Amino acid sequence: MSTAAAGLAVHRAPCGGIVPASVLDAVTRRLGATAEHYDRSAQFPAENFRILAEEGLIGLTVPTAYGGRGAGIAESLRVLGAVAKGEPSTALILFMTYGFYAKQATLGWPAHIYERLAREAAAGGGLIGGLRVEPELGTPVRGGLPKTVARRTATGWAINGAKIYSTGSTGLTWYSVWAKTDEPDLRVGNFLVAADSPGITIIPAWDHLGMRATVSHEVVFADTPIPFDHAVDIRPPAEWAPKPGDHSLALWNALGIATIYDGVARAARDWLRDYLKERTPTNLGTALAALPRVQEKFGEIEALLYTNRVLIETAAERADDGRAPGAVEVNNVKHVVTTNAIKAVEIGLELTGNPGLSRRNPLERHYRDVLCSRIHSPQTDTILVAAGRAGFGM
Repeated sequence: MSTAAAGLAVHRAPCGGIVPASVLDAVTRRLGATAEHYDRSAQFPAENFRILAEEGLIGLTVPTAYGGRGAGIAESLRVLGAVAKGEPSTALILFMTYGFYAKQATLGWPAHIYERLAREAAAGGGLIGGLRVEPELGTPVRGGLPKTVARRTATGWAINGAKIYSTGSTGLTWYSVWAKTDEPDLRVGNFLVAADSPGITIIPAWDHLGMRATVSHEVVFADTPIPFDHAVDIRPPAEWAPKPGDHSLALWNALGIATIYDGVARAARDWLRDYLKERTPTNLGTALAALPRVQEKFGEIEALLYTNRVLIETAAERADDGRAPGAVEVNNVKHVVTTNAIKAVEIGLELTGNPGLSRRNPLERHYRDVLCSRIHSPQTDTILVAAGRAGFGM
């Protein structure tokens, strides 16, 4: 098995998957029923996570030894897609939790810390998110050291700094905070902070076009105390450079993001299909779906989503078989899938006209959500420059 595959806690699902299709269909419907509410209120979707816990889905990627379901990446994406089709902000928060528990082989965390959190997730809790982006630095994907500092104390560490775009902020149990130490030979990495720790202030800064229920607010730490062993993975900065052949982080990130926004486009497609079959203008005397031009454009949507499904499933199956594609390849998948998802929803707007942009119809919400696919690292310029360099053999 490759290093990349090992980092994804690979367990082959039985035929048909670990989670029955009927369960996922029901989850999609239940989450979809309140998606508009969470979009308008921009609140953490707590009830959605109660539903996911009820179905045993929060600990999906936790190893069976810790009470989880031991899902590999293909099964995890299958579940994420169903959740995203219902309510994508929930899926993005869940995706982060899945990623932490699926990557235990590469995190370097103390075993007892990982087991504690994994068992929490298997029991329906343990939501965890990575807090990495800062007002001054932006995303660390493009390089640089964080301003957030972990100061050594007599009893552990004290965290000071601010993180923005903190997905899941008000509903998480744990924060994995990217920070540097105050040591003469500084180290940088992940510090595990319980969300109910003292010295934490959440500033409600997230008022976004789409994905509003991710509650991606600013989180400020002021001498927030954590134990010594909650510095779960800190290293000299040079040791954070990607290791040759280890594409596990890129694989999970690219395919997870691709799956979530493909799910948004599929929700839009389903609504559009019903609308076009039911809408019968009096001057036509037939449903819009009967018109060849409409059938052609709807067929274009079907082709885009078929391409997405093949790309995601092929890459996921290769990963679960120990033949994980490299970072350039999976990031190309992210780029193509998210571009196709946006195009599919735009075609829907073209076919519906004004009704598609009305707040009373979900297509408008799906469009706002799917546009957010462009903001996730790595962004398009980074992906395409890497693809171009690879094509040139550079």
